[in-house]
Amino acid sequence: MKKILYIAAALLVMAGCSEDRDHILKVYNWADYIDEELIDEFEVWYEEQTGEPVEIIYQTFDINETMLSKIELGHEDYDVVCPSDYIIERMLANDLLLPLERDFGETPDYIGNVAPYFTEKLREVEGHGKDANDYCVGYMWGTVGLIYNPKYVSDEEVKSWDVLKNPAYKGKVLMKDAFRDVYTSLLIALNKEALDAGEKDLATLPFDTSEESIRMVEDYLNSFKESVCGWEADFGKEQMTKELAWINLSWSGDAQWAIDEAADIGMELRYAIPETGSSVWFDGWVIPKYAKNVKAARYFINFMCKPENAIRNMDMTGYVSAIGGDEILESMSDPEEYDPIDASYFFGPQADSAHLNPVMYPDKAIIERCGMMHDAGTEELLKMWSRVKGDSASAWTYILICLVFAGLIAAVIVKYTKKRYRRRRYAKRRRKR
Repeated sequence: MKKILYIAAALLVMAGCSEDRDHILKVYNWADYIDEELIDEFEVWYEEQTGEPVEIIYQTFDINETMLSKIELGHEDYDVVCPSDYIIERMLANDLLLPLERDFGETPDYIGNVAPYFTEKLREVEGHGKDANDYCVGYMWGTVGLIYNPKYVSDEEVKSWDVLKNPAYKGKVLMKDAFRDVYTSLLIALNKEALDAGEKDLATLPFDTSEESIRMVEDYLNSFKESVCGWEADFGKEQMTKELAWINLSWSGDAQWAIDEAADIGMELRYAIPETGSSVWFDGWVIPKYAKNVKAARYFINFMCKPENAIRNMDMTGYVSAIGGDEILESMSDPEEYDPIDASYFFGPQADSAHLNPVMYPDKAIIERCGMMHDAGTEELLKMWSRVKGDSASAWTYILICLVFAGLIAAVIVKYTKKRYRRRRYAKRRRKR
């Protein structure tokens, strides 16, 4: 990895070498969210396509709001960033994004590989008069659901969020510390009857942050918070593999990671989206208002939409690319491992009985019960979240925190080794198909 080169280039820019900025591309992305070998490859590809050299400064963030603050308040000149759905809404509202022109000369427009499903999802973004498709290109997406250990929790139980209320699981439940994801998912589930009756709809319900709705979700969370042994941002999947927890409300990407890691040690974990409903989330590439190298930014986004690059990024991260098409479908299909599901919503009618991983590509019937998060009621939701978490800390919480810190050094040492191993493992699977 080119960390030294990244730092050197950054120092040159900060030192005022503005003439170099035309050949520098600043990318700001989530940590562990790309096949980093593609960074070097893009530099070569870009020069082949344009005849111009480019050097990437690649930096990472762990929280959407950190990224947003640097751009909105600090006017940082990042050329490409990868915010989540609700932050894209906020950036559009605050006029922080540049429109994405798709003129690549003789270079193919790979952005056209984005699945129609994702284009429709971007149309659901509150753009304040703007179509988010003109400003954003989908990168990865997923769902919110439950990672569970079938040794202790049955498949039948996880068909409902009420599994979290089972007193038999006290001290064995982990919650993703993501108030918006949890609120939206539970709000949809708690309104199932109204949705089924046509009294409410999935397009508008997630915007509802009324006092009544917040109280309803808060009461539901309080009904099982004594069973929660930790509110986690990243360590939950690892605790599941160690059987320190049996249920983890989490993201599908984390679920896939945990399932793979558990399989390596002869353990089984599963993932389910409760039938009462949940939420879909996504991240996308955008060009911020203060970008300096817009041309290279557009080419970078286009490069990431090449099917072979999308597959590599999925292999490395465990998340699901927004790119569709036959090449992705063929690569991800495995009749020997997966039962057929209806993935026609993503790949078209040819995928109505596709043999795909249901963690990554849920069945159409499941997706139709999932709504999208929005940038609504942030202050009120944060207050609710703080109230729910405030007195829920238990001895288990502190034990888990200590375990996480104890394993931090070891995790850093094995991190890249495991990532390389995972890449080889996925590649081997594809060769067998």
